[in-house]
Amino acid sequence: MKYTKILRAAALLALAAPAAALARTEGEPYIHDPSTIALCDGRYYTFGTGGGGLISEDGYSWHGGAERPGRGAAPDVLKIGDRYLVAYSATGGGLGGSHRGAVLTMWTESLDPASPRFGFSEPVEVAYSEDGDDCDAIDPGLLLDPATGRLWLCYGTYFGFIRLVELDPATGARVEGNEPLDIAIDCEATDLIYRDGWYYLLGTHGTCCDGPNSTYNIVVGRSRNVTGPYLDNMGRDMLAGGGKMVLAAGHRCTGAGHFGRYVEEDGVEKMSCHFEADFDRGGRSVLEVLPLLWRNDWPVAGEPFREGVYEIESERRGYALELAVDFVRMDAPRHRFWEPVTEPIVPLTDQTLADVAAGWPAGNIDVRIGDYMFRPHQKWSIEAVPGSGGYLGAPYYKIVIEGTDRALAATEGRELTTVEHFTGAPEQLWRIEQLTDGTYRIMPKEVPGCDEPLVLVSVADSTPSLGRFDFGSDNSKWNFRQR
Repeated sequence: MKYTKILRAAALLALAAPAAALARTEGEPYIHDPSTIALCDGRYYTFGTGGGGLISEDGYSWHGGAERPGRGAAPDVLKIGDRYLVAYSATGGGLGGSHRGAVLTMWTESLDPASPRFGFSEPVEVAYSEDGDDCDAIDPGLLLDPATGRLWLCYGTYFGFIRLVELDPATGARVEGNEPLDIAIDCEATDLIYRDGWYYLLGTHGTCCDGPNSTYNIVVGRSRNVTGPYLDNMGRDMLAGGGKMVLAAGHRCTGAGHFGRYVEEDGVEKMSCHFEADFDRGGRSVLEVLPLLWRNDWPVAGEPFREGVYEIESERRGYALELAVDFVRMDAPRHRFWEPVTEPIVPLTDQTLADVAAGWPAGNIDVRIGDYMFRPHQKWSIEAVPGSGGYLGAPYYKIVIEGTDRALAATEGRELTTVEHFTGAPEQLWRIEQLTDGTYRIMPKEVPGCDEPLVLVSVADSTPSLGRFDFGSDNSKWNFRQR
């Protein structure tokens, strides 16, 4: 069945000692076969099997309440112009030994049940299957081709072929005379996406609906033509069972399926899926949202950000974000390089916070960028802040000097500082998002006196500041190193 853009629930490391946590969704993100996440009037929506769905104000905390008539299974949703097209399947999927089913489409102007523009049109059948067919009419995936403006729908399950048909983007009905085309086997819950001249077919391989024993995983092939052939990285045709792995089990979650893509802006993409079983949520099926990366023109599932202590490294030069305080030298024995050393070698002890903090000034301290030397003024502890909300797929974080409460903060002058104590103010909360190239952008929740979204930038080799995000510039990109 179809899983699209889902929030993957990532677990605490199962150790007795306190462990670095992964970003998790909040609320009740329980859903099966979720649709591609859609944004409507400032809120996020996804629909699942059975007619219901989830709503989120921020993309991090999810709850029930989304409505879709028709019940059925494995829907998908796509915004076309100022309307939303929903496709869903009525029965089918080899369930109970029957392959009989249908895929239907319908429209609404809003996804919000409380909106006066909410209300679905009568469904239109666009694909069907009968007992004995070699394809099940279930698990629809929608693509509005940005290169041609044509609308496509893929569907099918593990019990036969994955097929492709063309729909009319004005009506959602099947283009008259259009015949289904076989494009893959050995998968289900497929989705089509387009990027830089390539069409990608993402399918869910393995077994579903068996909780922690489900073997679902997401695979991909690509083609220069929407009609295929879809080949994986080894040249295997998906019509012959090929497919490059995108996401499998991990972080105490199993059964990844129903890929969906959400593009926030250039360089910032997310993928959703469901996990059949989240071990930390009693084995329930949950929505997950992860960074979507691209390597050699192949989609790659990113990792949820893990709390910990990091060097925050500028992609521009490789220098590290640090407090603007005096450098404190370390005492250590020195020897002439050309003379033998006879006394035993004694390891040096790392410089500690107690060695240097007494010399730091009170009040706010500026930040700068410098050579990383694993000194206390360069080590940043990053933790999620419960109750502070989040953004699509992750919570807000605080960034403090390790062992202290001194927190990184945005200022009214669109600059950076560190305050003596973290208070949870919006300018002290940080959005950390992995970009499509694997680097990160770091963005304050709010900048005092400024309505424009700004990110942490490297103006020059030693000057951090806040500025507009530009994916084409290394000035906007950062790395987190645990050294």
